[in-house]
Amino acid sequence: MTGLDSQDAMDTEERSRLQSFVMSFSVILLSEIGDKTFFIAAILAMKNPRLLVFSSALSALAVMTVLSAFLGHIAPLFISKQHTQACAAVLFLVFGARMLWDARKMTGKEGQDELREVAAELDESEGAEKAQTMEGGGVAGTPPPTRGRIATAAHTLVQTLKAASGRITSPIWVEGFVLTFLAEWGDRSQIATVALAGAEEFWWVAIGSICGHSICTAVAVIGGRMVASKISVKTITLLGGFLFICFGVVACKEAFGLDPRNLRFREE
Repeated sequence: MTGLDSQDAMDTEERSRLQSFVMSFSVILLSEIGDKTFFIAAILAMKNPRLLVFSSALSALAVMTVLSAFLGHIAPLFISKQHTQACAAVLFLVFGARMLWDARKMTGKEGQDELREVAAELDESEGAEKAQTMEGGGVAGTPPPTRGRIATAAHTLVQTLKAASGRITSPIWVEGFVLTFLAEWGDRSQIATVALAGAEEFWWVAIGSICGHSICTAVAVIGGRMVASKISVKTITLLGGFLFICFGVVACKEAFGLDPRNLRFREE
C-alpha cells in the first residue's frame, strides 16, 4: 500500500512539473510573438551579428524570467498557497478577457505598425547618439525630450554601460540586453510568469518560460521582418486570450477545489 501511495505521489509530481512547463511555455510563446521585445531583437539583428543579438536578448529575458519566477515563488511565504493560486486565476482571467477584447478592435496590421514604431525609436536613438558624439567631442549628452519611449528610458543606461563594459564585452551586446530588459519590465508576460511561479512549480515555470523566450527570440533574429508581415497579431492575440482563460480555469480549480457551488478554499 505504501508503494502504491509513493508511486501515486511521484506521478502527481511529474504531472505538476509537466503542467508548469507547458503552461509557462505556451503563455510566453503566444505573448511574445509580435511583442516589443520581439521587434527589438528583429531590428537589431538586421544591422548586427545575429548570434550576438540573440545572446544579448535571451540573456536579458532569462534574467527577467528568473527574477519574476522568484518573486512569484516567495509570494506563498506571505500569503497562503491557495490565495496565491486564486490571485493567479484572477490575473489569467482578466488578461484573457482583455486580450479577447483587444483582438476585437484589431485590423491585422498591428504587427507591421509595431515594427515601424520600434524601428523609428531605435533609429532616433542612434541618430541622437551620433549627433551628441560629434557635437560633444565623443561624450554623449542629455537625450532630447522628444525621444521615443524606449529611447528615452534606455539612453542614459545604455551609454553608461557601454562606457563601463566597452573593454569587456561588445557595446552592441550591452545595448541589446538593456533595451530588451527595459521593454520586458512590467510586460504582460512578466506578470504572467510571476503568477505562474506562485501557483505552480518554480523551476519548471522558469525553464518553460526561458524555452518559450528562446524560440521567440530565435524567430525574431532569423526572420523577424518577414514574420511581422506574415503573421496576424489579431489571431495570436485571440489564441492567447483563450489560452489565458483556460489557464485561469485551471488555476481556479487548483485554488478552490472541485466544489463549484460555494468555491470554498480546499483544505490543507
